Amino acid sequence: MKSYRFCTADVFSDRIFGGNPLAVFPQAATLSPQQMQKIAAEFSLSETAFVLPPETPEGTRRLRIFTPAKELPFAGHPTIGTAFVLAAIGEIPWQGETAAITLEEGVGLVPVTIHAVGDKLIHAELTAPQLPEFGPQPPTIPELAAILSLDPTDLLDSQLFPQAASCGVPFLFVPVRDVAALGRIRLQLDRWQQHLADYWASSLYVFTPAVGSGPCDFRARMFAPALGITEDPATGSAVAALAGYLAVREQQTSGTLNWEVEQGIEMGRPSRLRLAAQKQAGEIHAIRVGGVSVLVSQGTMTVPD
Repeated sequence: MKSYRFCTADVFSDRIFGGNPLAVFPQAATLSPQQMQKIAAEFSLSETAFVLPPETPEGTRRLRIFTPAKELPFAGHPTIGTAFVLAAIGEIPWQGETAAITLEEGVGLVPVTIHAVGDKLIHAELTAPQLPEFGPQPPTIPELAAILSLDPTDLLDSQLFPQAASCGVPFLFVPVRDVAALGRIRLQLDRWQQHLADYWASSLYVFTPAVGSGPCDFRARMFAPALGITEDPATGSAVAALAGYLAVREQQTSGTLNWEVEQGIEMGRPSRLRLAAQKQAGEIHAIRVGGVSVLVSQGTMTVPD
């Protein structure tokens, strides 16, 4: 039996009980992958992060990320939240207004910049480890509507249309016409199993232009049955790929494109995610995702050998 320190944080929120909860084990080198998976299932959060010593000269720390059901090669809210927690508890020294670290993850090296004002940490931003790639043709509009308990007319199919994309973890992006349609979604697991369980991107990121409904550009919901996540209040890896999805549709060929996405509203855990795509001569050169976090709790867990 050995005791391990853990912290929890709410990520993509500036106040407790908002955003996406995350558990971080800052010194997890002696935990086995099997123990990590059991701990993640015990916390039953969207993800639990385990921090290990780096394995490369470039790395600040190595990070392993587990959902309640499986390990992920990359995830946004654990990356941003872990960087915030490590700085907040003094595991990573920082001075001045910014600190740059690099987390080693399954997809490779993930740069993260931590921003502060005075002695208060306020914001962390990651650079996506992979540029977006796009998946095969998704299920049809009627099939997707049936999975979501919506009418086919609720889904958009013009400039914005269903398409799968990935910046390390694949998602199927499904645009719907308004916030009311987004709120009516009820995932039908039997239809999901029939049409999406074996598809390249089985996780659904459903979004709508947030015209007149708030300060953000889009509102979204995310469903990932294959990962053991019924619904996720904030999904950084998804909005990284969403930035690619949006950037290829923008006529602007060079410069930085910026958006804000709100998520988790229907779950009572409001989250705000900032995303940016850097374009040059019509090509995407970098994608960044950022947001604020708040430290919630600290404790220890005694784990059987």
